[in-house]
Amino acid sequence: MSDVLGPRSLNRATLARQFLLERTNRPVPDVVEHLVGMQAQTPHSWYVGLWSRIAGFRPDATAELLTDGSLVRLALMRSTIHLVTERDAHGLRGAVQPVLDSDLMVNHLHGAAVRGLDLDEVVAAARPVLAERPRTQKELGALLQERWPDRPAGALAYAVRNRLPLVQAPPRGVWGRSGPIAHTYLDGGSDSVPLTTLVHRYLAAFGPATIKDVQVWSGLTHLREVVEPMGDRLRIFRDEHDRVLYDLPDAPRPDPDTPAPVRFLYDFDNLLLSHADRSRVLTEEFQRVFRARQSPQPAAVLVDGTTAAHWTLERDRATATLTVRPHRPLTGDETDAVASEAAGLLKFVAPDLRPELRLQSA
Repeated sequence: MSDVLGPRSLNRATLARQFLLERTNRPVPDVVEHLVGMQAQTPHSWYVGLWSRIAGFRPDATAELLTDGSLVRLALMRSTIHLVTERDAHGLRGAVQPVLDSDLMVNHLHGAAVRGLDLDEVVAAARPVLAERPRTQKELGALLQERWPDRPAGALAYAVRNRLPLVQAPPRGVWGRSGPIAHTYLDGGSDSVPLTTLVHRYLAAFGPATIKDVQVWSGLTHLREVVEPMGDRLRIFRDEHDRVLYDLPDAPRPDPDTPAPVRFLYDFDNLLLSHADRSRVLTEEFQRVFRARQSPQPAAVLVDGTTAAHWTLERDRATATLTVRPHRPLTGDETDAVASEAAGLLKFVAPDLRPELRLQSA
């Protein structure tokens, strides 16, 4: 009979692996690799995700890693932009390439427009153009349209984005700077991470988890045939709904009563996006608030390990205002903890502005 893990056990195990129970002192590249990348389609909000996980995190040092190419941002899991190390980029891209191939064909904007094209020819035409200098999607599409005038420029550029590992070139994504979304081709490798390794790494960062969880995170399908043969190398649990959970034998599984500190997540934090059943972290109140408002992706506040509030930041020339909107009443101790962590966040994101915290009532 498999051991049963309740919601708090799953919560604490996942938070521990995400460095959200206790900040780590590990270097940024090690943390990014352990997390199997960080979703990063926004240029800068993912820096908050690293600040919440790494003690003494310095955004300027991380920006240097982007500038020198040690860290890159490109389309990976779920065909979304992720921050990964350069040494991880090729292996992960190769493993999830079927996801990007499928996305291209079913994409509601571009799929029909590229059907019937020899995509290998399109990619071959794009390589020398991208080798000259970074290109925006508009530039790349216009240049390719000279050869395929009957095809939309945007669809041609999107086809290249999905068939080649294109990284967003700095200064896009560099802390304190900005720039257009311009792509360059990441050359120098083609070996894919084996799917068994991909599963192993996912469990190290997000487990314990079901097969469906791994599929939701990666975008891949038919992973049962990959995971089930790994059973003798994995530990098997069940959740309260009798679903099979797979895990690494020696991965941390803290006591469910382990205290969980207040943590501020960023809008596309992988913690909130990487399970089929997200109830280990997302509360019903949190999901209800955003379903009702049809709001953009929220930036969550974890209190006792789950989403108890969301936050927004506004800047003017003199002041940085951080507003926290709880979704349930907070205790006095919880309010103090939220205020303390918010003060640290304000100092991090706007050190030169006057900080102002607005903590609303539920």
